[in-house]
Amino acid sequence: MESHELDDLAVRERTRQGEYAHQIGVCVGSGCASSRSQQIRAAFDAEVKKQGHHCRVKGVGCMGLCGAGPMVSVDDDAVLYQQITEEDVPRIVASLESEPVAELTIANDTPFFTKQVRIVRRNAGKIDPDRIEDYIAQGGYGALRKALTELTPEEVIDEIRSSGLRGRGGAGYPTGLKWSTVSKMKSPQKYVICNGDEGDPGAFMDRSVMESDPHLILEGMAIAGYAIGATQGYVYVRAEYPLAIERLKNAIKQARKYELLGENIFGTDFDFSIEIRLGAGAFVCGEETALIASIEGKRGSPRPRPPYPAESGLWGKPTLINNVETFANITAIIENGSSWFAGIGTEKSAGTKIFALSGKINNIGLIEVPMGISLGEIIYDIGGGIPDGHEFKAVQTGGPSGGCIPAVHLEVSVDYESLKTLGSIMGSGGMIVMDDTASMVEVARYFMEFSKSESCGKCIPCRVGTAQMYDLLTQIVNGEATSADLQLLQDLCEMVRDTSLCGLGQSAPNPILSTLRYFRQEYEALLIDAVPVEAK
Repeated sequence: MESHELDDLAVRERTRQGEYAHQIGVCVGSGCASSRSQQIRAAFDAEVKKQGHHCRVKGVGCMGLCGAGPMVSVDDDAVLYQQITEEDVPRIVASLESEPVAELTIANDTPFFTKQVRIVRRNAGKIDPDRIEDYIAQGGYGALRKALTELTPEEVIDEIRSSGLRGRGGAGYPTGLKWSTVSKMKSPQKYVICNGDEGDPGAFMDRSVMESDPHLILEGMAIAGYAIGATQGYVYVRAEYPLAIERLKNAIKQARKYELLGENIFGTDFDFSIEIRLGAGAFVCGEETALIASIEGKRGSPRPRPPYPAESGLWGKPTLINNVETFANITAIIENGSSWFAGIGTEKSAGTKIFALSGKINNIGLIEVPMGISLGEIIYDIGGGIPDGHEFKAVQTGGPSGGCIPAVHLEVSVDYESLKTLGSIMGSGGMIVMDDTASMVEVARYFMEFSKSESCGKCIPCRVGTAQMYDLLTQIVNGEATSADLQLLQDLCEMVRDTSLCGLGQSAPNPILSTLRYFRQEYEALLIDAVPVEAK
């Protein structure tokens, strides 16, 4: 595709869509699809024809409020409907030229929507993820064209570095610095890998982005390939995400058809191809070196670093690895400039972050908020507070690698540094909310059971330590432990954290350490030699 052809296609598609009197969007993300949204979409198709409306019915990506699904939008969120069934379809179609069906609508001016800032999710709920034309009509692949025809690779990297974008996979490493490191490596072959191996319990952010806007990821990867001098990219995604895999495969096929992937992209000498590699669901393969081993066809086990993947990664070649959300930010930075992105969020944590709100909270779903927003705003304004009259007790951020933050810290700024000082991490973006009925010892044991079962077993501290920590937690829960056992548990946490080979073992003690820090009395109350509260 030549540069001008992209504009021509975008204009034609916008003109075609503008000819419809109305557009109905039916969420076809995994959450709504599990509640028969595909059948609802088919019902809308049939009903629109039956009633004779000149209306486009399309599947769209996740609209965010997953707990209210299946969701349907009319005219790009002008009207939102929740918990729709096939029986509701005739009434909604009949109302297109009159007033909405009030009892089925959900307000789109609530804090859940108004307090969000959408960068990565700007197309979610608006475009059909199975049609590249929808993506192009929204400006898709314009950033790749700009990078290839107006910027040098060094200028692209400078934009990413100046933006302040940090890796959204959990560690928060500066993205521009990582790109710069790989670009400086002298090698005839380099690789770009998108880490879509999202494995945290309660996390579904990357899954939703892959399902809702697959071309956004492909475009970001292609820009990265141009910047670092790579011609081959891989999307590593777990096989448990069949819908994401299907849409990524379709997106790659469409991008190749329009010559937006392949050889001489936009008439330049830049070649870039992308393939998909499926993971078997091992949590440890979220770690870079384990992921690389899995792509190479080996057992997914981490290796010591250095050398780092930037120097010696996939098949021993310099390799850039970023996660889904990181790549999904790239196009907006190239389109709008680094200063625009840096102006969102905080000085050290720029931009926005997607979180998956789950657990004991009214508004379950996906949100995208500016860095620096307070935890309380997320829980009470956007999340709608705690259901059934219960009180907020804690929120687990960062999944098995993170920690539990209590109610006393609701005013904390949600950014990389602030969460770290509280004994937690940003992680990939899971937020599991707990109310006053939760046992924090049980919460710690749940996450330790997960880490124990997901340990690859390569290093002794993680393999043996997680099992022993889980056994000690079980003894405490069963009322069979003493204060000496509690001290042993804390010592084990510090040993496993300080001596494990990779991030899985190093961060596995975090749920225990954070709950000991803020809810130690719950542990002590279960000990055999517990001192009665009155005697203290």
